[in-house]
Amino acid sequence: MKVSISSVKFKADKKLETFIQEKVSKLSSLYDGVLAGDVTLKVSNSEKLDNKITEIRLSVRGNDLFAKKQSNTFEEATDTAVEALKKQLAKHKEKIKG
Repeated sequence: MKVSISSVKFKADKKLETFIQEKVSKLSSLYDGVLAGDVTLKVSNSEKLDNKITEIRLSVRGNDLFAKKQSNTFEEATDTAVEALKKQLAKHKEKIKG
């Protein structure tokens, strides 16, 4: 599965990109129909600590699945977005089987 990572108004370091690559790539093992993943990293303008936003769009045969999560760190936001996508993939698989 091809995973593309883009960061808005900053440069993500290699360690973060590797972390995201590994997390998102694992989603393809849950379902064969996952074609690609697009990850966008943003920092919101808020004064709060949880200003890191991770958006993940999974291209799946027939549909796109999307999760957007905000947290203190990009790693934490990525974890919660991947968990949300796991649930969406499970529902998607059930819908196709049913």
